[in-house]
Amino acid sequence: MKNILLATSACLMLAACGEADSTTKADTAATVKQYEITTEALVTHIKTLASDEFGGRAPGTKGEELTVQYLTKAFKDAGLKPANGDSYTQAVPLVSIETLGAPTLSITGGKSDLEFAYRRDMVVWSRQLQESAAVEDSELVFVGYGINAPERGWNDYEGVDVTGKTVVMLINDPGFATQDPKVFNGNAMTYYGRWDYKFDEAARQGAVGAIMIHSTLPAAYPWATVDSSWTGPLFDTVREDAGSSLSIAESWITTEAADKLFAAADLDRAALEIAAMGEGFQAVPMNMKLNTSFDNKIEKVTSRNVVAMIEGSESPDEFFIYMAHWDHIGTDPTQEGDGIYNGALDNATGTAGLIELARMYAAGEQPKRSILFLAVTAEEQGLLGSAYYAANPLVPLKNTVGGLNMDGLNYFGPTTDITITGFGNSELDGYMKIAAAAQDRTLTPDSHPEKGYFYRSDHFELSKLGVPMIYPNAGTTHREKGKEYVDNLRKDYLANRYHKPADEYSDDWVLTGAVEDLNLFYKTGHMIINSKDWPKWSEGSEFKAARDKQMMAAGR
Repeated sequence: MKNILLATSACLMLAACGEADSTTKADTAATVKQYEITTEALVTHIKTLASDEFGGRAPGTKGEELTVQYLTKAFKDAGLKPANGDSYTQAVPLVSIETLGAPTLSITGGKSDLEFAYRRDMVVWSRQLQESAAVEDSELVFVGYGINAPERGWNDYEGVDVTGKTVVMLINDPGFATQDPKVFNGNAMTYYGRWDYKFDEAARQGAVGAIMIHSTLPAAYPWATVDSSWTGPLFDTVREDAGSSLSIAESWITTEAADKLFAAADLDRAALEIAAMGEGFQAVPMNMKLNTSFDNKIEKVTSRNVVAMIEGSESPDEFFIYMAHWDHIGTDPTQEGDGIYNGALDNATGTAGLIELARMYAAGEQPKRSILFLAVTAEEQGLLGSAYYAANPLVPLKNTVGGLNMDGLNYFGPTTDITITGFGNSELDGYMKIAAAAQDRTLTPDSHPEKGYFYRSDHFELSKLGVPMIYPNAGTTHREKGKEYVDNLRKDYLANRYHKPADEYSDDWVLTGAVEDLNLFYKTGHMIINSKDWPKWSEGSEFKAARDKQMMAAGR
């Protein structure tokens, strides 16, 4: 974000100097709780949710049924009320679309014809609800980063009509590519750098096909993640137009396949990528045509968000949200071994934390404001459960004070800090700073803003509609083993377990750090829940205008 340190400093001062009720703050550090979170409780939840029996917790499967039952029972047993009338669930209508067989992408018209193999060189799918998808002799156009951002004076589609054509795009945005803070947000990815924005924009421009060039560093994940995440059943929201406004075929290709593509087009890929970093870039026809066709398996699925609440004693209509996604990728029978994507860290840990926070609040004194505990579905499919909730909130967004999202807890032990993804976005940082100080800890900004993590988890869907949300992650420095120890564990997880069947619970995990973090999350929310504060977005935040409009409409 622009002026991130300045904005953060201001919000911390506001929170520390009176935005939060001072009595509540003082009480928070020494809050006596009847319920204590333990590592044993977390292990029990994680082992159950990430077990083979739950099959990777994909929406619409037996794994969903087991997960919803487990969460509902946990919330009931803790004494929480259902948050959707007399129901602990919110139905989320989805559609599952699965590319069948092993389709190819064929490229003709260049120095040589190319045929890219499914999963080795590319993945391809369609979000149109048609049993068969086909793109025939569609002209290829390189559109740089595929961004149309009028407020930034940037339009990669200017001067070119891509109607009926297939666009070829780079991942991330020009700010990351140039590392120039004056270009977009420099190293920090903007929403324009996200794959979902790019595919949607290509469709808005009339393209029938869209190809994203994968590269591990700007994408923030290896090809193996693309392969696991964009094959098998893919979920989408139910669209009124059945997806007819979307491109027929969307795809990723590997870096190696891209090299072959540009060579066949007799184009200097490196030079074009440099040109795409600058304003005034002009899209380049590649003088080649794409052909692909494949069949789809389409199923309508009603998945569920799980929703429970504790009613406030003084302002029951005002809510703070704790949230986590319960789903993962499911089971892929084509993989070696059992093919179960157990999703232990991502996100059985966050779901376990949600249950334990609910127990802690339920066992204490009744809060002044109400608390919503929201376990959302289909995060791995594009934040679909949280997007549905944001569009169909059980609590009006204008009455939602703020929230905290958990997506992967600390599994390596206590740290001297806590990472805030989106550091400086809102005054919520100030509350967490106070709670962290009580644990002799500090806040650390996300060390990889270029990866766009703030736009990749469920809080984003509420944020973009105005609700201030904080997204804390595990700290960077182990209290005894230091920073390098944590760095190595994270690198190993990303390379070997993220979105892979290997994301399983291990007896080597040290969950004392997760317990400390959850107590921190409790104390942060507790300050806000038991005050009359309405935390604000920082000046310069892209979410501030929506919130200001909400507060004005509510007379605040």
